[in-house]
Amino acid sequence: MVGKDEKTYDVMEIRREFPILERQVNGHPLIYLDSAASSQKPRAVIESQREYLSHFHSNIHRGAHALATQATEAFEGSREIVREYFNASKSSEIVFTSGATDSINLVAGTWGRSNLKSDSTILLTRLEHHSNIVPWQILATEIGCNIEVVDVLSDGSLDLSDFNEKLSLKPSLVCFSHVSNALGSINDVKKLTSLAHHAGSVVLIDGSQATPHCQVDLQDIDCDFYAFSGHKMYGPTGIGVLYGKLDLLELMPPWRGGGEMISSVSFEEPTTFNIPPYKFEAGTPNISGVIGLAQAISWMKSVGVDKIAAHELALTDYAHKKLLRIEGLKIYGTAEHKAGVVSFLVDGTHPSDLGTLLDQLGVAVRTGSHCTEPLMKWLGISGTVRASFAAYTTFEEIDALVAGVERAIKMLR
Repeated sequence: MVGKDEKTYDVMEIRREFPILERQVNGHPLIYLDSAASSQKPRAVIESQREYLSHFHSNIHRGAHALATQATEAFEGSREIVREYFNASKSSEIVFTSGATDSINLVAGTWGRSNLKSDSTILLTRLEHHSNIVPWQILATEIGCNIEVVDVLSDGSLDLSDFNEKLSLKPSLVCFSHVSNALGSINDVKKLTSLAHHAGSVVLIDGSQATPHCQVDLQDIDCDFYAFSGHKMYGPTGIGVLYGKLDLLELMPPWRGGGEMISSVSFEEPTTFNIPPYKFEAGTPNISGVIGLAQAISWMKSVGVDKIAAHELALTDYAHKKLLRIEGLKIYGTAEHKAGVVSFLVDGTHPSDLGTLLDQLGVAVRTGSHCTEPLMKWLGISGTVRASFAAYTTFEEIDALVAGVERAIKMLR
């Protein structure tokens, strides 16, 4: 069960870098199994924000003083760290946003409004988070275009046959998640992107659940847009990234108006706009968040993303085996390729009741639809209990989850 790489992975050493894991909840040591919602932060990320706020906080760009110069260098240096880590070809393709939701809305509000028409088709999948559904529904209502949906198979993987069939409709835009937040299913995004491009479609990928678990090579995938949030990959909340191919970003209109996104402003002449990425970064950005995100990437690189992935795969396999020994428990999402997410239900219990009782034991899980109501409806359920793992999760915590579920079942029946 534990591979060669796993033996060299010192999870206890990693845990010591996360101050929050030292606390107790309801008199029990915290067992945090909700990393798909938001991962905890290593000390290096926390300290990077403290250092900025304590020693060189200033607004960036255009400042003529030392603090502004230092803050600007840290901010733009962080952009280059993101570019290098994700292998974008240019730093101007990295747009800082407030998160994946903001990134997707940016594309919908700019590229979408400029390029989609009443006879256009947007292709989504049933695996999507609401953030990769609702912005397109709003846009479709506004311009009158059509939305088609790719179904999933019983194991929670994407139905490639249906995907290919829907591509025959020649959609203008194809959107899909890299990893399902509800089921953990990993899509072959490079293959899907190639198929969509062959059909003449522009491709947007929601990478929120992929970036904490695997190395993402944007040039290799060759997608047109890729969105993700920093807080799911050990970084701060309120910061995210939209990657866009430069030729697309250059043609897109601005998203929000304000400072920094302009070239010149006049009442007498037309206002002109800045170049990407600044054209899409109106106002004072989340400077400490950007610095923290860069530090989170540096931390992941220091641990080894491949090692983190191997550790989480072993945890997921272990959790599946242990949980399935519980009578009446069913796991939703059994695709061959999965990230560290296990969603389940137990006959005769409600997921929110299980979550509440687990919390009393210090075990933090997520319950509900996980912002994937169309997927839950297709599964014939209202929601699940979701346990999700990260670099700091231990096998002992999986044992505690299993024991907690068994104890909760006895209390509920």
